[in-house]
Amino acid sequence: MMLTRRRFLQAASGIVALGAGGTAYAVGVEPQMRLVVSQWTVPHVHWPKEMPPLRIVVLTDIHASDPWMPIARIRGIVEHTNALKPDVIVLLGDYVAAIRGYGTTDIPIADWSAELSHLRAPLGVYAVLGNHDWWKDPEGVRGGLEREGIQVLENDTLKLERHGGTVWLGGLGDQLARHGKGGADDLPATLAPAGGDDAPFILLAHEPDIFPQVPDRVTLTLAGHTHGGQVYLPFIGRPIIPSKYGQRFAYGHVIEGGRHLLVSSGLGLSGLPIRFMVPPEIAVVTLTSEQGNA
Repeated sequence: MMLTRRRFLQAASGIVALGAGGTAYAVGVEPQMRLVVSQWTVPHVHWPKEMPPLRIVVLTDIHASDPWMPIARIRGIVEHTNALKPDVIVLLGDYVAAIRGYGTTDIPIADWSAELSHLRAPLGVYAVLGNHDWWKDPEGVRGGLEREGIQVLENDTLKLERHGGTVWLGGLGDQLARHGKGGADDLPATLAPAGGDDAPFILLAHEPDIFPQVPDRVTLTLAGHTHGGQVYLPFIGRPIIPSKYGQRFAYGHVIEGGRHLLVSSGLGLSGLPIRFMVPPEIAVVTLTSEQGNA
């Protein structure tokens, strides 16, 4: 389901029904002042028992814009991320603004990418592009990230060496890249470099909708895009999820047939400047063996 202004207004009406206090919180407090760190531990049967856990920090859907995601807030998110001491940092797309009107001003690519250049992790910082990046300026976004030393993976895979072990990291091209005319994703090409190697494989994707096609070979798929619906209403749930699978991949740790997906609710805003009971988050994902080795 695509997130349209009309559909989001339908969801927002539920907040309005809560009164002026609920509306003020949804517009002025939760999206701009709150920031949570969500901790997820993913024990996996194929994670080598001799390999220490891998601590991944996921940042997604930044949607840089004034006043909803200004440079100062991005700087604070970067500082908070570094303080978490991740082994690797992954950026899952949608760096550019996705709100029109409401006093919104786009932040230049050079400005937000300069802030992201301060992210630090011993195994590196890696990125994929999202649908809004493609719809606005894919080459500009890619160039901005790469000029700041952040490697963009687009149907590409690389090998991370850690404590004598290997972890594959693949980045999928965006599935909505051509705005209703097809995506830039190529899952077989992304998986191909790992060949018959049985080392852990982490797949980065902007949209979670690829997950039903992801084979058992992939240890963990990380995604964003849904914003967790941006709105969660008590006794109702998440009225709008921009996914053809609806609530199935809305948010959090999903396990299907032994395959693992983690969907972050992200940081910024799309459609309308509202978040309600879905605060902006930095997601920390710890991959470990089923025994939970320390």
